[in-house]
Amino acid sequence: MNLEDFDFALPTELIALRPAVERDAARLMVVHPDGRLEHALFRDLPDFLRRSDVLALNDSRVVPARLEGRRLPRQEGEPGVAVEVTLLQDLGQGRFSAFAKPARRHRPGDRLWLGEALAAAVEARDGPELTLRFAPHPEGLGAVLERVGQMPLPPYIAARRPPDTQDREDYQTVYAREAGSVAAPTAGLHFTPELLERLAGQGVGLPRLTLHVGPGTFLPVTAQEVSQHVMHSERAVLSADAAQQMNSARKAGGRLAAVGTTTLRTIESAADEDGKVQAFDGQTDIFITPGYRFRAVDMLVTNFHLPCSTLFMLVAAFSGLEVMKNAYAQAIAHRYRFYSYGDACLLIRP
Repeated sequence: MNLEDFDFALPTELIALRPAVERDAARLMVVHPDGRLEHALFRDLPDFLRRSDVLALNDSRVVPARLEGRRLPRQEGEPGVAVEVTLLQDLGQGRFSAFAKPARRHRPGDRLWLGEALAAAVEARDGPELTLRFAPHPEGLGAVLERVGQMPLPPYIAARRPPDTQDREDYQTVYAREAGSVAAPTAGLHFTPELLERLAGQGVGLPRLTLHVGPGTFLPVTAQEVSQHVMHSERAVLSADAAQQMNSARKAGGRLAAVGTTTLRTIESAADEDGKVQAFDGQTDIFITPGYRFRAVDMLVTNFHLPCSTLFMLVAAFSGLEVMKNAYAQAIAHRYRFYSYGDACLLIRP
C-alpha cells in the first residue's frame, strides 16, 4: 500500500494542546464491528465491556528526559552553544542515547552542562542522535531528571507551547509504574482511579504489561511504499501471570481489550499462531498494517492519530481502512480533539 492511502486533512485547531479537565470527561467514539459509530464519553467505557472481558494496560512511566543546557567551550575564548537534549535509551553505566538540537554542532569529546545540574560528555554522533556519558551525581541520575527534566511532549504540541509543570501530571497515566518511556501511552491518559475501580468492580480484569515507548513514535513514515518502512524496536515485558489472565478470559468467552497501540503491539508480539499469549521479555519491532492477521486482541482503546502515521495504519488494519477513514471524517465533523491530549475511540474488531 502507498503512504497516500493513509492521508487525510485535519484542521490544526483540532489538535489538543491540553487534556480534558477531568481525564474521563474526554469524548469516546465507539466503532462497532459493522462500522456503525456511537458517541459517548470515556467514563462510559464500562458500558461496552462485559464481566468476562479483560482490559490490558501499559504501566510504562514517562521519564522527564528533556533537558536544556549548553555545550561548554572547546577552547578558551570560544562561546558556548545552547543545546536541547532528549534522552532516549539507557545504555548502562551512565551512558544514554539522545536526540540533540542542534545535533550537527556536536562531536565526540564535547562537554555538556544540562539542566543546571548534570555534566555529560559526547561519545559519538550518528545523524541527530548522540551517545552521552553522564558524570556520577550524588542524587542519582533518575532523581535529578525527576527534579530538573521536562516532559518530552510530542512535536505537534511542543512546537506550539513549551512544557510546564502541569504536564508532569497530565502526560502520565495514573497507573504508570515502570520508568522508561520517552512518550506516554496516551490512550491510558483518560483513566482515573475511580474509573479503574468501577471496571474492577464490574468484574473486568486489568492485567498490566510494560512497553517503553521509544523515539520511533515521533518519526514520520517517509517510504512511499508502506512495506518499506522500518520500525524502531522497543523493550516490552509481559509476565506469565498477565498472559494466563488474558488466556483464561478468552477461553471463558471473554474478550481481550488493549488500552493503546503499545499494549496491542506487545500482546500481538507475545501471542502464538493459535492466539495464545505467552510470557514475553525482549524487543519488538512489529509493524501492523492492513492485511495483518490479529492473533489475540479483540478490542482496542486508542486516541485519534496523525495522518500517514504507523498508528493510523494500525487502526486501519484493526477495523478496516475505509471504516477508519469514515470514523475520522466523522470525528472531524463532530469536532473531536486529536492526538496525545485528545479524545479516544473504542474499536471492536469484526
